[in-house]
Amino acid sequence: MLSRLPISRVAIAPIAIAFALTTHAQAQSPKLKMTTEIPDAYTAPDSVETSIGALDYFDGVPSPETVKNVYDYLDTSRAVNVYLNSIPALSVNALREGQAAMGADACHKICIWDNLMDSKSILLTGNTSTMYAVGFLNLLKDGPTVVDLPQGMLGILDDMAFQYMVDLGVAGPDKGKGGKYLVLPPGYKGDVPEGYFVVPSKTSGVWVFMRGYLDKSMPIAQAVPAASKNIRSTLKVYPLSTADAPPATEFINVSGKDMHVILPNDYSAFEKLHGLMQTEPESYLGPEARGMMAAIGIEKGKPFAPDARMKKILTDAAAIGNGAARAISYFPRDPGNLTYKDSDAWVTAYADKDTTFTRNGAYRLDPRVLFHFGYICVSPAMAMTVAGKGSDYSMGMLDSEGKVLDGSKTYRLRIPPNPPAKDFWAITMYDTQTRSQLQTDQQFPTKGSQDKGIKTNADGSMDIYFSPKAPAGQEGNWLQTIPGKSWFIALRIYGPEQPWIDQTWRPGEIELVK
Repeated sequence: MLSRLPISRVAIAPIAIAFALTTHAQAQSPKLKMTTEIPDAYTAPDSVETSIGALDYFDGVPSPETVKNVYDYLDTSRAVNVYLNSIPALSVNALREGQAAMGADACHKICIWDNLMDSKSILLTGNTSTMYAVGFLNLLKDGPTVVDLPQGMLGILDDMAFQYMVDLGVAGPDKGKGGKYLVLPPGYKGDVPEGYFVVPSKTSGVWVFMRGYLDKSMPIAQAVPAASKNIRSTLKVYPLSTADAPPATEFINVSGKDMHVILPNDYSAFEKLHGLMQTEPESYLGPEARGMMAAIGIEKGKPFAPDARMKKILTDAAAIGNGAARAISYFPRDPGNLTYKDSDAWVTAYADKDTTFTRNGAYRLDPRVLFHFGYICVSPAMAMTVAGKGSDYSMGMLDSEGKVLDGSKTYRLRIPPNPPAKDFWAITMYDTQTRSQLQTDQQFPTKGSQDKGIKTNADGSMDIYFSPKAPAGQEGNWLQTIPGKSWFIALRIYGPEQPWIDQTWRPGEIELVK
């Protein structure tokens, strides 16, 4: 493939000689005038300045240096495109690798946060308020696989493109009553038994995400083990072929453990993408995406072996892609990602509440990058705001002046009276590097209505402080920051009520105190 050939001095030497001879002959010969004038818009000038340097031509034929520069640019731009468009796949692949590293390397092995998730888990914007349990299906290895779900769960199945497959539990076809889901491999043609919620998959890998809400009628010390017991005692995952004698579901408690499940920012992203492509069917991605990957050396059934030139380009492209993802995440330019149209500080994960990342049938590229770089769990239920049900949230990314939040300084966020949360509200802090919970002396970097120590102002409002040390008298309203690091927050509203939905109630801005 021409774009993958090393463009070296040796490779272009014959072209250079021919180009030099031609330009010399041009200089020695009188130039005849063409009888038909061609507008400049359809020709190439002898030289034109561009962002990648001067592009030189002899009568429209590029010089050797121009050929090299153009191919370098094409390979770089295609690699950046592949990186950004593959962030969803890289993210779900990181979940699979990270869960396997904890021991969850088969469908019947489930990671569970028995003591809730704390900041030890490097997982995109996980919260500290609900019980998580996650697993992975390997349909290539196991064939049709059963997820026997307990009552009272909320969950999702997402494929290896991080695309939505089906909701589990309250938002799913079992309506929270529990039931058996049968997940079928890509192109499955075998018999399908009755008695299951049948879910065809386009990919061999399937991420299983489950969340158990804590019973708010119980003290937290009782609600947490009760939620864990419900999941552990009733959840079963196994290959359909073992239905007569399924393996016991194994639960791995990952609370407080160093679990890393976020996507890479460097050259290794392309290596992991190539590995992922080998486990999935050719139909996994469309021809345009496959062609773009093939242009940089990533193809199913072929080794990934870039030469020194191409590896340098891919390393550069990963750095550019990482920079682009972070610019899009912290300074989004799509207005659909702004929670409030008059504030750049508050950001919503799903632009315009759309989990397909499309508009008029076309992908919205920036919103898709923003979501998958910083968040996980793709389901229409995650973006559907229904009064009194589910949850909704917004991220505070900047201060009231539009500046990046500085961990060495003191900030205040005012929560107006009567937060419109039927169940509860919570503010959780995140690390801008990992988009995971900020690791400080506070195991759970969260404050909210479930905290009994929060002080209320005379008008019913509350002030939450963010600083390295608690302001005097504000220990119960304080979240710790780290000098030399930035941070952002997620404000989650569980059971959002109408004032939140119609924005007649909204939080203040994060204001610099000192």
